[in-house]
Amino acid sequence: MAGKPILHYFNGRGRMECIRWLLAAAGVEFEEKFIENPNDLNKLTNDGSLLFQQVPMVEIDGMKLVQTRAILNYIATKYNLYGKDAKERALIDMYTEGVADLGEMILLLPLCPPNEKDAKVASIKEKSTNRYLPAFEKVLKSHGQDYLVGNKLSRADIQLVELLYYVEELDPSLLANFPLLKALKTRVSNLPTVKKFLQPGSQRKPPTDEESLEKARRIFKFK
Repeated sequence: MAGKPILHYFNGRGRMECIRWLLAAAGVEFEEKFIENPNDLNKLTNDGSLLFQQVPMVEIDGMKLVQTRAILNYIATKYNLYGKDAKERALIDMYTEGVADLGEMILLLPLCPPNEKDAKVASIKEKSTNRYLPAFEKVLKSHGQDYLVGNKLSRADIQLVELLYYVEELDPSLLANFPLLKALKTRVSNLPTVKKFLQPGSQRKPPTDEESLEKARRIFKFK
């Protein structure tokens, strides 16, 4: 029997959080080996564990996978969260790329210079309510089904609901005019595996604060 997947990253959301969400939603227990300092990262690099000298890295099924999308694709395929055929997979890819576009803006917000932050937040809110959220609401309305693709839970639903939590953290009112998205968020959040992940004490990470941001800066040596 294969061991639990091992996630190598620092103890924060970053680019690993969507992987944590997907594994948790699939009901897969995982371990985390936190990178605490630059030496930990150098060790992984020097022993050949990081193909492109960067994390996230996930040890799973005898592989050391890097690149977030590749990791997500493998998990989704393995745990039947990637549609039933090429057409469904194309739709799932299209929706998750849209999720990633908005998610990237929110992910990078803590790195924004203070004098630019208000404008950046305003831009994210505008794009959320005028571009991304209406698009996903339209998809759900177009077929009237419970999930985005094939009336079956997929990685697209999980990653979208993760994003909706971040949008609400930014401004709870942003979802007010999107009843189908709110219903999807409730539906996915009530799945037993996701419900467990949303409970206090799980491996879900809190919003990025100044302390965790400074730690990430020290480890990854970015400004």
